[in-house]
Amino acid sequence: MQWEELTSADLGRAARETGVCVLAAGVLERHSEHLPLGTDYINAHAIACLAAEREAAVVFPPFYFGQIYEARCFPGAVVLRPQLLLDLFLGVFDEIVRNGFPKIILYNGHGGNNHFFGFLAQCSLWEEKPYALYLPSWGLSPEREARRRAILDTEHHGHACECETSITLANRPELVKMERVPREPGLPLGRTKGLRGAYTGIGWYSNYPEHYAGDARPATREKGLTLRDLAVEELAETIAAIKADAVVPALNAEFFARERAQR
Repeated sequence: MQWEELTSADLGRAARETGVCVLAAGVLERHSEHLPLGTDYINAHAIACLAAEREAAVVFPPFYFGQIYEARCFPGAVVLRPQLLLDLFLGVFDEIVRNGFPKIILYNGHGGNNHFFGFLAQCSLWEEKPYALYLPSWGLSPEREARRRAILDTEHHGHACECETSITLANRPELVKMERVPREPGLPLGRTKGLRGAYTGIGWYSNYPEHYAGDARPATREKGLTLRDLAVEELAETIAAIKADAVVPALNAEFFARERAQR
């Protein structure tokens, strides 16, 4: 069920019946020369909607804000200052729970959100909230990962690559411009390799200054349909597990009871 397509009464009923809202978050950023700026949120939202058809849940409207400071040098990126971005997510979570959902699944469609979303999860321990926040694993189960690898022709992936291009061909083929795929793959330049693995904010750009990681030339819609279905299967199983979960809400209650006792 898609939040924006429901009536007010139907949303209230869905909240009571499912108890789970999925917020699929991407960003607006360059994806080499051949994919649309909205690739991340377009694909994440599509996967979330298909998963919610298999395991009933409500999917929040398309959400295209996140951590994308590394793309500020390219046209089309929409970048919010850090405090505003944090307040935006926390405010949206508050509104989701106010509308009756005690469990929120934050489904990530953009690799640059990984650190930020982990921080959001830890923020749930700063102040007691009437919801539990869950971040599905970024990857697939071993069996599905083997199926994924079996259909791919390239080894290096990451951004606007064979995988992401194929999935976008499955979701929105009219937005993909295969004739603009670079003739050479986007491989890491290793310009900061002398730092011995130390993390820096400029790390992504240092490796992929054209915002292209991988080789999209072998991408096809048929591959994308399979890759998308693997992601849908994984997320649907995760939704089911989270709907049944009573441990995290109980642990949250226990944690904040102990925290209050220290005051």
